[in-house]
Amino acid sequence: MDRPPAIALLGLGEAGAEIARDLVALGADVRGYDPRVAPPPGVLPRTDEAAAVADADVVLSVNSAADAPVALRNALPRLQPGAVWADLNTAAPGVKRDLAATLAGRGVPVADVALLATVPGRGLRTPMLASGDGARRYAQVLAGFGGTVDVLDGPPGAAISRKLLRSVFWKGVAAAVVEAVEGAEAAGVGDWLRRDIAAELDRFAASDLDVFLTGSRQHARRRTAEMAAAAQQLADLGVPCRVAAAARDQLAALADAAAAGEDDGRP
Repeated sequence: MDRPPAIALLGLGEAGAEIARDLVALGADVRGYDPRVAPPPGVLPRTDEAAAVADADVVLSVNSAADAPVALRNALPRLQPGAVWADLNTAAPGVKRDLAATLAGRGVPVADVALLATVPGRGLRTPMLASGDGARRYAQVLAGFGGTVDVLDGPPGAAISRKLLRSVFWKGVAAAVVEAVEGAEAAGVGDWLRRDIAAELDRFAASDLDVFLTGSRQHARRRTAEMAAAAQQLADLGVPCRVAAAARDQLAALADAAAAGEDDGRP
């Protein structure tokens, strides 16, 4: 292809608009559509999804998990064979597989793209992981504009699966911090707990992962009682104890599983 690739953006909200602005600033040929907002300067406006993808070599669907199938369905009438459909939404792996199935037999390779950091402030510098038969082409196009995309061998759904598994940890940690600090503030010791959490995060090491995995099982019964007490304290303080209660229940399940194993004669 002698000319620069034509790139269509479907979804020009916070993430899509920032990516579009970066592409335009780097000289990309960009057109876009969003039913809710106007395109940023330099992005050629289109009247709907089908018009946006009609002359596109690469399509970036950057809307939402709920809107992703709708955007594809609306784009299909004018989506050209050979164009890469890149879905950048944080949707379940099954949704990504369904999108690929919709495009099967149309000559449109699919890239399941997982954004591995928040886009605001990073734009095209946001680290990305991509899978699917369109992943390498997507990575090549974005590399031409300074983007970094790691390609994962595997079908659509493989890239987002890794992101979501990581999200269980990161969002779980964030939820635990929010709940713990709310409880500490209600108890009048918010500043102390903030300092304590910060110190613990500073000293966190890779070896702690095994400690978490083995310790939770080895000490499940005792820790169940501890988290039951923690949940009760939060309730007494008037703070919803969602994370503490979930930790209590998980530890109880681990303790029950260990006890069942002993009853069966297993180590």
